[in-house]
Amino acid sequence: MTDKTNNTMESPDIGSQTNTGYIWLAYSVFFLIDPVLSHSRRLWVQSGIIYAVFLVIYVSYMKARTLRQRHLLIVAFYLLGVISFPINTGGSSFFIYSAAFLPFVVISVPTLVTTLTIQALGLLIEGLFLHINPIALSLTIGLMLVVAASNAFIAKQKRADIKLRMAHEEIEQLAAVAERERIARDLHDVLGHTLSVIVLKAELAKRLIDRDPQRAAQEIADVEKTARTALSEVREAIGGYRSQGLTAEIEQARNTLRAAGVTLTCESPLPKLHATEETVLCLSVREAVTNIVRHAHATQCRMSFTNSSGKHTLLIADDVPSPNLQEGNGLRGMRKRIESLGGHLSISANPGVNLLIELPRTSPQPTDTSCVVL
Repeated sequence: MTDKTNNTMESPDIGSQTNTGYIWLAYSVFFLIDPVLSHSRRLWVQSGIIYAVFLVIYVSYMKARTLRQRHLLIVAFYLLGVISFPINTGGSSFFIYSAAFLPFVVISVPTLVTTLTIQALGLLIEGLFLHINPIALSLTIGLMLVVAASNAFIAKQKRADIKLRMAHEEIEQLAAVAERERIARDLHDVLGHTLSVIVLKAELAKRLIDRDPQRAAQEIADVEKTARTALSEVREAIGGYRSQGLTAEIEQARNTLRAAGVTLTCESPLPKLHATEETVLCLSVREAVTNIVRHAHATQCRMSFTNSSGKHTLLIADDVPSPNLQEGNGLRGMRKRIESLGGHLSISANPGVNLLIELPRTSPQPTDTSCVVL
């Protein structure tokens, strides 16, 4: 973010807090002390005119919405002090207003210090040239510097709060985008797989309805059961996918592939994984099985888990060559999930389609749970 953007977006000022900003008008009562004590009608008229101009400047500052306007109005406070100080020593309050507002519209500390120094020197020169009371002069300069220093600290805190709030808002926006992408990927995987199973079983039931009505009725019942399961999985995808475990996923894959006439063989024990890793592998297995059912026309599917070189490796292979293999939304979603865990996905098509998933090993060694599925 550029300095210009910082100046326009991250400069909190009292003018942006209109409901509370008018409280500070109470300090302007010091401007009325001299007229009250002098009983001079002329001083009352002069002070009344100056005070009316002050109120216009103050209200304008409260309503200002650009830094340029605020800069000009702070200069107006200072010039009003220069004009009124020789007439009414209470005009020193206008210098203090100028110094008080300055830290809220000037971010650069060197610029703030330089501006305050120029203001103090200008007031000192005016005081010496017009022989203004040295005590009032010194007190005004001292108050200007003290008020400016304290408000500089407050302004710094407010800018930090604004940056923090902006960071939180950006994080929330990024999280919302990531969540939408996650839901899109999960819905693709969940619905793609489930609808493929429903279509497959419906086609099987259609072929069996005349030859084997009992088997056809069983397949229709499976279609209903699968559809109900899909509703539950869609809710889970929206709320955050909750995997039932790799063993359950492979068992579901076995049933799906069997209905499509594909034999699944898992040749090695299942690794023991963290929940996030297991969820990614479950979704990867689901997407791979969906692709086999939809596109491969395979008769054999092989899954193999290995642990080597600090990696968990899963190979999913079928027996049908696919020389024109293209990566669709499902495989892209699979790749993003795997890469989010620091893993890697390799795809080859010789002799059949081979998906090689590699995840960094952050879990204990595999358990003795067998993965042999025939």
